[in-house]
Amino acid sequence: MGLFISWMAGLVRRRPTRLLGAMIGVGLALALLACLGSFVDSSVKTMTARTISGLPIDWQILLNSPSDERAVRTAVHETDPKAQMETIEYVNVPGFVAKTGQTVQTTGEATVLGIDATYKKTFPTEIAPMAGAGEGVLAAQQTAANLHVSIGDMVTIQRPGGLPPAEVKIDGIISLPDAGSIFQKFGVASATSPQAPPDNILVLPVDLWHRLFSDQMAGRPDSVRSEVHVRTSRRDLPFAPEAAYAWELRQVNHLEVGIGGRGVVADNLASKLASVRGDALYARVLFLFLGLPGLVVAALLTLGIADSGAVRRRQQQALLRTRGASVPMILKLASVEAVSVAVGGIILGAMVVFAVSNLFKMALGVSLTGLVGWLLTASCAGLFLSLIAVLQPAWRDARQSTVAAAKGLLLAKGKPLWRRVWLDVILLALAAIDLWWMASSGYELVLAPEGVASISVHYEAFVGPFCLWIGTMLVTLRVFGLALERGLPLAVRLRVPPFVGKLSRIVSVSLSRQRAALSRAMALVALAVSFAVSTAIFNATYQTQSRVDAELTNGSDVTVSGIPSAKIASELLSGLEKLPTIVSARAMQHGFAYVGNDLQDIYGIDPRTIGTATQLADAYFAGGNAAAALKTLADQPDGVLVSDETVTDFQLHAGDELNLRLQSSSASEYQVVPFRFVGVVREFPTAPKDSFLVVNSNYLVSHAQSPLQWVILIRTNGDPSVLARDVSQLAGTIPGLKVSDIGSAQRQITSSLSAVDLRGLTILELSFAVVFVVGATGLALFLSLSERRRSFAILSALGAKRRDLAAFMWSEAVTILLGGGLVGICLGWLVAFALVKVLAGVFDPPPDALTVPWIYLLLLCICAVALTVAGVALHLRKLLREPVISDLRSWV
Repeated sequence: MGLFISWMAGLVRRRPTRLLGAMIGVGLALALLACLGSFVDSSVKTMTARTISGLPIDWQILLNSPSDERAVRTAVHETDPKAQMETIEYVNVPGFVAKTGQTVQTTGEATVLGIDATYKKTFPTEIAPMAGAGEGVLAAQQTAANLHVSIGDMVTIQRPGGLPPAEVKIDGIISLPDAGSIFQKFGVASATSPQAPPDNILVLPVDLWHRLFSDQMAGRPDSVRSEVHVRTSRRDLPFAPEAAYAWELRQVNHLEVGIGGRGVVADNLASKLASVRGDALYARVLFLFLGLPGLVVAALLTLGIADSGAVRRRQQQALLRTRGASVPMILKLASVEAVSVAVGGIILGAMVVFAVSNLFKMALGVSLTGLVGWLLTASCAGLFLSLIAVLQPAWRDARQSTVAAAKGLLLAKGKPLWRRVWLDVILLALAAIDLWWMASSGYELVLAPEGVASISVHYEAFVGPFCLWIGTMLVTLRVFGLALERGLPLAVRLRVPPFVGKLSRIVSVSLSRQRAALSRAMALVALAVSFAVSTAIFNATYQTQSRVDAELTNGSDVTVSGIPSAKIASELLSGLEKLPTIVSARAMQHGFAYVGNDLQDIYGIDPRTIGTATQLADAYFAGGNAAAALKTLADQPDGVLVSDETVTDFQLHAGDELNLRLQSSSASEYQVVPFRFVGVVREFPTAPKDSFLVVNSNYLVSHAQSPLQWVILIRTNGDPSVLARDVSQLAGTIPGLKVSDIGSAQRQITSSLSAVDLRGLTILELSFAVVFVVGATGLALFLSLSERRRSFAILSALGAKRRDLAAFMWSEAVTILLGGGLVGICLGWLVAFALVKVLAGVFDPPPDALTVPWIYLLLLCICAVALTVAGVALHLRKLLREPVISDLRSWV
């Protein structure tokens, strides 16, 4: 034990920098692994809760008959004893009539709901009061606008089958935020019925509903239906979305067995979970793509730091063996050093982890419990890394080299295996083939089929970026080694490096003799820089695309939707022209049309001016040319742009006539309007992600007999949120009108599970990237120079001045920094490009080009240069201030 303590005390006294550097490398690897692992775990574990937090109704059960209600409720209670249930009644009527002033307004087909007084307590977000009472006879906002009615007005409900009309008095105006779910069609009717909620809705107390429609239930049972709405307890729902989805499918299967065919279940909870299963896998995939390279860099940095003292370690072992130390004893001493490095790295890594937990808890979303668990796992990895970095080289040297060979200052010549078999070229060829296959095959990295519990990842997509990264590093080692070995005559002739003057030949020979160590150092710098550059470019591109996604969702900087008529839209546009921060405001129409039996959104635009109010990227259109697609639409008055899905489903070709069915003035009738297919649109502002249509505004308005919704897109040069408030004040209290800004849309997108949030991962990756670059440039160079103090001491003893010593040091520093830095920047760009292609599913829509964060990269270069300068300056100062006699006498 005393020998081991003395050995460690000597290492701490004589080689503190190398020990500390190895501990820093182990600590960084440990901290990155723990932080990344706990971040991904925390994201996945909270994914289910965040996904379903806004879902009010988990199950909707359509009863075959009102008499089946008791049996269905019993089955639900057996499946989930703590589930909350409410019954809601539906009836379809020919329409509503209201007389206000001297005019009479009549609607088309309408729906009347009957709810119990407890419904709003059980599902508080389904019915939102806007004016008047929250109970009694309630009119939906759009219905009140269509009938021009307010609180206290009378509305006549027309009833079918010869039944007399019924009059009700409006007690309140409401909105139905989740109308699409309440009125969804499921079962047999869902395949042929419109999926859009009805425009005209009244909500009555269930007792009044039964008094008014009991006769209709007897005479026209096909116009009446009953549903049981269920909110489950969710107490046993797993954390991860894929596990929660599978568990939910089993729950509903059990419920359907208990119902025994008495109703049809619409599983809203499973549908919500299905939409985010891919996001959970993408979180793990991003961990592998963005986190694993960081771990590799940290491990290689540790190995590089340990290898910087390889010559010194072999000399120490040779001296021990000369004095009678056996191989087991040498390995025991090396093990003590390895364990010390591991313990120091674990302590340092734990300090970093807990600092991250305390300082960035809100940004990263990680918990202390998760950090501790991953810290224990990472500690085992840190111990393993320390053994590899310290013990393995000691074992190799002790077993494979003689004492005489170990005393030498240079390694034996010989090409490594990877150079002899051209592994670098093979890896680059595999990377090219894999990336070409992914670009040409239209693959999907994450597969999450609807209705199937299992999901999968195409892990072969990792081959391309991995082979590109490793292959380029090996090529770097090969090229740098050849350049330093065979470039000596050219360097002498060109006087390279230029700042060494007459010492050019001597410095060039020195660089050539150190080519193995310099090549490894340059490769290490290139690895660190490429990791930082690729991560920064990928994250910047993702953040840019998240704003593009927000603009697609919102429409523009500010969007005014739900405008009921062209007259109101025209008045708003006139008022908007007076606001100083508005750059452009353009109106478009929104409605619905049938393509065959498929109900799709239809948008009417002016193709010549719509681009001034919103961004229309080339990626939105097939062919990659937005201007050409809009010009084609403008030149064809009856032209229509459709989605890829519609082209495939209906086998359309350019120039085909496409007959669309537009709703007429009667809600139950549709008119056929001919259009001409002129192109494919994949994305459009405010449009859904699946199928939609884009047509000329004038043609749509002239042929549509039913009222269209108008939308105004506004581009501003100021703060969109401030402009949104100004627009809201200008619009006043127009029924159904909504004003939204891009900031709120972006916050909703980045906090929802429909997009993978990289904010926390960005903080981790970019912070560690800076540390890795600093370590690879400054620390590694300083350690390399420290191990060669005896060589510099000999030069000093021979009469070398400060300028001469600085020439040697700066030559090595510039060679490492420029060579590794330039290769790292190019490789980082290539890896970022490959990541964007491989992770195309993360981007919606895919980017036209990479976004380069110039400020971050500039700061990264400044840090690398500053640390390199500091490393050389510190070493030179230490060498000149301390007497050289001790270094001249030192053999070990």
